[in-house]
Amino acid sequence: MSSDPRTGMDFDGVRGAPRIPRILSIAGTDPTGGAGIQADLKSIAATGGYGMAVVTALVAQNTRGVRSVHTPPVGFLREQLDAVSDDVTIDAVKIGMLGSAGITQAVDAWLAEVRVPAVVLDPVMIATSGDRLLDEGAEAAMRQLLHRVDVVTPNLPELAVLVQEPVAGDWSSALAQGERLSGAYGVRVLVKGGHLEGQWCPDALVDAAAADPVVLQVRAPRVDTVNTHGTGCSMSAALATCYARTGRWDHALAATKEWLQEALENADELDVGTGHGPVHHFHGVWRRGLTPLGDAAAVQEAVKEAPPMEAAGPHTAALWEQTAAVRADIDELDFVRALGSGTLSRDAFGFYLAQDALYLRGYARALARASELAPAFDEQVFWAKAAYDALATEMELHTSWLPDGGSAGREVPPGPVTSGYLQHLLGSADAAGPVTGRPENEYERLVGAVLPCFWIYADVGTRLSDANHPGHPYAQWLDTYTDPGFAESTTAAVRILEHVLDRSSEDSREITRSAFRESTRWEYEFFAAGTGES
Repeated sequence: MSSDPRTGMDFDGVRGAPRIPRILSIAGTDPTGGAGIQADLKSIAATGGYGMAVVTALVAQNTRGVRSVHTPPVGFLREQLDAVSDDVTIDAVKIGMLGSAGITQAVDAWLAEVRVPAVVLDPVMIATSGDRLLDEGAEAAMRQLLHRVDVVTPNLPELAVLVQEPVAGDWSSALAQGERLSGAYGVRVLVKGGHLEGQWCPDALVDAAAADPVVLQVRAPRVDTVNTHGTGCSMSAALATCYARTGRWDHALAATKEWLQEALENADELDVGTGHGPVHHFHGVWRRGLTPLGDAAAVQEAVKEAPPMEAAGPHTAALWEQTAAVRADIDELDFVRALGSGTLSRDAFGFYLAQDALYLRGYARALARASELAPAFDEQVFWAKAAYDALATEMELHTSWLPDGGSAGREVPPGPVTSGYLQHLLGSADAAGPVTGRPENEYERLVGAVLPCFWIYADVGTRLSDANHPGHPYAQWLDTYTDPGFAESTTAAVRILEHVLDRSSEDSREITRSAFRESTRWEYEFFAAGTGES
């Protein structure tokens, strides 16, 4: 079995693994696109990877079934595998349909030589009709391949074949079979409950070598749809991709389950074939990020429907939850409510803008300081660009909204909230003086301190933009909340925060978390000051 070399390293391009992992699918084809390598490539792309494919078999099939299979020579399969690995660094492999002992053995031999970081095997052994797809020799080769992979993802009939037992009739029996298979071959087993009856569809990652063999259980409501073609292919390909992005199988399963549930729930939106159609691999990607062409009103609606920025992992998710009460209080502020409804007075709005412009000057200094202290080049670049954007935003505020192009706004002194917030951001940065070395925990503190201005601004702005309309007195201002570039920057900033928390000691993490919580409180005070609620 290949090891987990990424444990303890950083992902998603901040440090360590590449920002976009390179995932190889080794499988058969489906000309209608719902299963096989076509489904794998869609799944890899939808979950954040760059997909590559080596064909094991050319399959004439559609949504109603398989008509025939053409298997290229084993030597040509090996040439395909070598062509990829001789040129491209592979971050994970997903294996699907193999079909014969010769093909299976060729893949086994290639894996022994190349040793990719992660391998997921979807053992295509049982047809929908219940017929066995592999002869005795091919099954023996498949069992040998189990020693070479990290995770195997059988459905319940395939799991039964692999442990040579009757098909499990309930979830506890399925988990027990998964543990036996894991122990016998030294492989993690994704036990899938899709073939069971009931309202819920459970899945579990089982590792007999772990202290608790059931590493993670996830479940979701069973989706009432016939469009499930390629579900197994899609899930295993997504699992390989999510592992390459996170370095943890439990995190990868949780992310894969969430994505696949959404793809199943929206499968009926597609109109592909007259049999069992495919899942909607790209529903979430299209809904959250695909811009309609040539329709300005539709573009605005698509932006409005985008969800708030999500946490990048367990650390940021916990921190976001810790600040939920303060964020709820922000939504209830008179200033925020009046800004959304359009009833906010021009004086109150002008005061807020003038203070915001003063704040942004100091905020840009804090971002620049974060760039100086950042330990990784791409983090340095990100914070430097954010500092520039903060100053550019300030200039836009002056020229577009404040009286006299902002000249009057420059004469407004900072209010107590603005001063207090900037002191929180810049106090230790100012004291540090010129950079002669990295002060202990200063970077970690700064990352926590500057993040709420990204994340909470985007979160509040999502709801404010829902109230926007062509006649709104502050329509242009509300549009700034949904700027795609700012959304992208916020996502990247949250990802950096996750990595900072993940790679720090517990004492350092608490410094970061404390700075984030304090800045969240200052965000509340800043909005409240607009109408004297502070």
